[in-house]
Amino acid sequence: MQQLTGLDAAFLAMETRTTYGHIGSVIVLDAARAAERLTLERLTEHVESRLHLLPPYRRRLLRVPLDLDQPYWIDDADFDIEFHVRELALPKPGNDAQLADQVARLHARPLDRSRPLWETYLIHGLSGGRLAVYTKIHHSAIDGVSGNEILTALLDTSPDGRDVGEPGEWNPEHRPSKAGLLARSALSLSAQPVRAVRFAGALVRSLPALATAPGRPRVPVVDRFVLDQVAPREGSDVLQRTGLRAPKTPFNRPITPHRRWGFASVSLDDVRTVRKAFPGMTVNDVAMAMCAGALRRYLLDHDALPDEPLVSAVPVSVRSDEESSALGNRVSMMFAALPTTEPDPVKRLDATHESMRGAKDQHQALPADLLSDVTQFAMPAVAARAAQLAARLRLVERVNPFNLIISNVPGPNVKLYLAGTPLLATYPVSAITDGQGLNITLLGYLGQLHFGLLACRELVPDVDVLVGYLVDELETLVKLSTDSSQSSTSAAVQSGASS
Repeated sequence: MQQLTGLDAAFLAMETRTTYGHIGSVIVLDAARAAERLTLERLTEHVESRLHLLPPYRRRLLRVPLDLDQPYWIDDADFDIEFHVRELALPKPGNDAQLADQVARLHARPLDRSRPLWETYLIHGLSGGRLAVYTKIHHSAIDGVSGNEILTALLDTSPDGRDVGEPGEWNPEHRPSKAGLLARSALSLSAQPVRAVRFAGALVRSLPALATAPGRPRVPVVDRFVLDQVAPREGSDVLQRTGLRAPKTPFNRPITPHRRWGFASVSLDDVRTVRKAFPGMTVNDVAMAMCAGALRRYLLDHDALPDEPLVSAVPVSVRSDEESSALGNRVSMMFAALPTTEPDPVKRLDATHESMRGAKDQHQALPADLLSDVTQFAMPAVAARAAQLAARLRLVERVNPFNLIISNVPGPNVKLYLAGTPLLATYPVSAITDGQGLNITLLGYLGQLHFGLLACRELVPDVDVLVGYLVDELETLVKLSTDSSQSSTSAAVQSGASS
């Protein structure tokens, strides 16, 4: 058995009638170039042959009596792979809009907690000789990086596959008694006071560095008690205007159980063109600037652009080298202002760079395990009730620290295959919660950035429009980068001629 961490369990506690804790991905495959047709039977056999590389796929939850401690993962003695691997077909013409609608419907269904928390769907009927495979798995089992480990186990770098070793005989572990679970919990809870003291000490030691971090968003509690003792911070106007509460937008309201999903791919070479044209930029800066520009345009369309910059939460992996292949969640969060109030694309790009620099400084000033340590103290019984109460009282909507999550997950840059079928693209399908009805996640693969946008159907019914604006924003930045390069070249030629 393996006990969930407090952070892992938090993704279980967050679930309500409208909020789900699973995340997913859509793999688009080139069926026309497959050596053998990918059927449900072949896909099931392929997954089954690699179950020994996929521990979460055969584990289900085991709750501690009365939810006094974090639950455990335990082998499911009744595991049935046919329950988890399924198939469906899109009606003609099988276009991308139909795929997006189908994925949104599948993603809006909660996972069955009495079984291992994952499902995979083989989707036929996609136009252009393509197939799609949609997989969802609970966030309590994986984060973005460990999700890539799952994909690594299922995918190959050759159409002929690879040697994954012999699975051996699987012997499900024995389920402990309720008394045994309570004894384990008593031992674990006895260490909580020591953990609390260590956590408080680390947090206090980090406050001076946090207070002086350049460009950090304002945190009134820190400002009041710490800034009087240290040097004042510096930062751009955009960053100085970011407070503890994010401005209101149409998607910062309670969500419904229904979802919209949109996806698009852009050239990584185009992103690099922009990065090279403006010194100091990173690929992530350009991606964040694309999001800022697209959100500004979308909110202007709906006459809902706030006077203050939006605030994005950006997940950051805090895995050590030793934890690189470990499952579960090892993430922290940094907060960055999005310069949605800036109309000029180049100035918006520069402001995004400064915002991300400040966010990184702020994040580095805090303990890496802050998020994990905070969640470790919450009993599941209390955490679940707190989430339900917050939803009923609409607390997150009233005091919302950020507007949306924007996540950039690193991906492979080599050609991959699923059961001998070439992989064309892989798109993220993340999660949304009350108060944050929009999520933007991007994943790199083979010279492209693949965006997946998940939204509440009622709050962002036209998420496809926002997807289009992301593509438009990059096209604008590429054109401005080309113009800038031509101007610099022309100026250099004129300078050489005059000398």
